[in-house]
Amino acid sequence: MTTVRRRHILGSLLLAPLLTACFASGGGSAGDGDAKDGARLRVALAFPPAENLSPYGADATLLSRLGVTEGLTALDANGAAAPALAASWRRENDRTWLFALREATFQDGSAVTPRAVAASLTHATEAKPAPAALSGVTLTAKAAGTAVRITTGAPDPVLPLRLSSPSLAVLSSKAYDARGAADPVGTATGPFELTKVDGSTSATLDRYDDYWGGRAQASGVDVRFIADGTARASALRTGELDIAEAVPVAQAATLDKNTRKETATTRSTSLLLNARSGPFKDARLRAAARAAVDTSVLAKGVYEGYADPGVGIYGPAVTWAEGKRQQPAGRAKAGAPNGTRITLATYDNRPELPEVAQVLKQQLEKAGFKVALEVREYSRLESDALRGKFDAVVLARNTLLDTGDPVAVLASDYTCDGGFNIAQLCDKGVDKAVARAEGIADTAERQDAAMTAEAAVLGTDAVVPLVHQRIITGVGASVSGVLLDPYERTLVGTGTRR
Repeated sequence: MTTVRRRHILGSLLLAPLLTACFASGGGSAGDGDAKDGARLRVALAFPPAENLSPYGADATLLSRLGVTEGLTALDANGAAAPALAASWRRENDRTWLFALREATFQDGSAVTPRAVAASLTHATEAKPAPAALSGVTLTAKAAGTAVRITTGAPDPVLPLRLSSPSLAVLSSKAYDARGAADPVGTATGPFELTKVDGSTSATLDRYDDYWGGRAQASGVDVRFIADGTARASALRTGELDIAEAVPVAQAATLDKNTRKETATTRSTSLLLNARSGPFKDARLRAAARAAVDTSVLAKGVYEGYADPGVGIYGPAVTWAEGKRQQPAGRAKAGAPNGTRITLATYDNRPELPEVAQVLKQQLEKAGFKVALEVREYSRLESDALRGKFDAVVLARNTLLDTGDPVAVLASDYTCDGGFNIAQLCDKGVDKAVARAEGIADTAERQDAAMTAEAAVLGTDAVVPLVHQRIITGVGASVSGVLLDPYERTLVGTGTRR
């Protein structure tokens, strides 16, 4: 439990967006009999490892969803920072925080010490490219007695939220090689230990009996990476799986009502236009593309009602955003495409995305563009997308995944130095608006500034919000304790069992 003293210190500093969904019940430790004899869980994930399970990129979420890794903090159901490896914390001054550690051990048997935590965070700061949670942020971590002192280059009022990012998971010293690359096999702190990885096909996890939060009820997790959403749903129906993430909306009706779990999330699907090179370097053509898109067709048709039409970077699940939303200003006047050729790319791990791209292709061609469509598996798409190899990309992105802070996604995705800037956007006005928002501590004022920055981003037409998603998870009838999370950071925990 968070102490009254900690709440008093941090209450005015930590953002807590109110969401329309909350975590499902299922945490807590098991009794000795259950812990000893619990069945293994069979889980299918939609995304295979894209970066050899490095904790610093997209694979970080795979590790957190499977209960392998943890950071100093976590997000609670309302999006506020909650204790994880840090039992409590306090802010010493505008740039320095002190995090008191709980007693815990790494899965290799070594102790979670202040020195080990500081070293792990230092490795994250030196990673190339930098983790999205550290976009535009510099920090140093040092052992301070039984605690870790973290100092940021500039005031960072949401540091406890930032440290909850799956990409800032704490690993033991044995995880790192001479080049600083991190291997999470047997070196993390979560309730399940990664013991074997079979490329992009499967992974094996065993229960870590010395987990500080109590023994998990399941004895392990057998993971299959299945990009085909229809195959995931079919395997759940036939009893081959206990949990299948990201069930396609087209398959929802084939599942029994009791096994179909719908969760409102902060995930939005957007059309990202390459603002640095190619045809969409011209703001007038970006405006023409934005004007050509009819989002209502996508929400009602492709998503069959499991999504809402795009209204901005933040969707309805972030309930405070709508009342603060600002209209974009300074948009360029739409130009005539006149047969301009563009390449539109997306990935098929989320089966709706190729359908979305096909509808967009038709809408853009009707407006005068000539569109070549390219669909890949995500791990084969991301690096090219980040290098600006495509003119346009359809991407599903959980806007509060990296830190829980609404400003963080703007910094990582839409600023000149952003580490996940698929739109290749570099706009002085956007950078200025984001920088202003990053320096504000008061919750309401930070939210207002985030919406001002959102309007600045939308004003460039480098991103066209398409839909805001509700995620369907397939859960076997005998399974309980699955962690259905609006931030999509958790799935399997100590209380998940069958």
